[in-house]
Amino acid sequence: TNIASHLPAMAKLDPKRAAIIAKVNGAWATMTFGELDALSDSYARGLQRIGITEGVRTVLLAPPSLEFFPLVFALFKVGAVIVMIDPGIGREAMLKCLEEVEPEAFIGVPAAHLARLLFRKPFKKVRATVTIGPRLFWGGHSLSDLKKLGGTEPFEMSAPKPGQTAAILFTSGSTGIPKGAVYTHEIFDAQVRMIRDTYGIAPGEIDLPTFPLFALFDPAL
Repeated sequence: TNIASHLPAMAKLDPKRAAIIAKVNGAWATMTFGELDALSDSYARGLQRIGITEGVRTVLLAPPSLEFFPLVFALFKVGAVIVMIDPGIGREAMLKCLEEVEPEAFIGVPAAHLARLLFRKPFKKVRATVTIGPRLFWGGHSLSDLKKLGGTEPFEMSAPKPGQTAAILFTSGSTGIPKGAVYTHEIFDAQVRMIRDTYGIAPGEIDLPTFPLFALFDPAL
């Protein structure tokens, strides 16, 4: 099962329920399950049209935000392999991780794109780029481009094969060289179920994750 399938199921069940509450420009903003599902569908079709499709290793470098969540679900929906690395591990370690994973697409904030241009070696296989925020001289696409290309029709998400890679998440490096942990859709789905059962999480609860990656489990819960 595609881990993203939890989202349209919830959007169909209760489309107006808040999925994400985040502070934007000093004010609280809410995105409902219906809005999150629709926007991630639009992004997913846009990603496909610029060449980010099933199996494409895609680095995502962006802080948690209202843009971050629909992008992650869009990448899962198209079946791309999401690559996440904590910039806090340091420049040298991060560049080494990127060289190992050989990304084919890159999505990030402007500062991440500037770093991509300064340190080109790890990105030699990148063929598609998306900027979250102001896009400057480096070209590629913006989020508004994805939305325009994607339209408003529902998206038929990828049906992953058993054991198909969903993401490569690098460790913090606190105990040595950062390692890329390979996650399948089954692993993510099992984690969602274990978190739900262990902590007794029920629909409608509000979670404040202090580790951003865990925030991705919440819409699935």
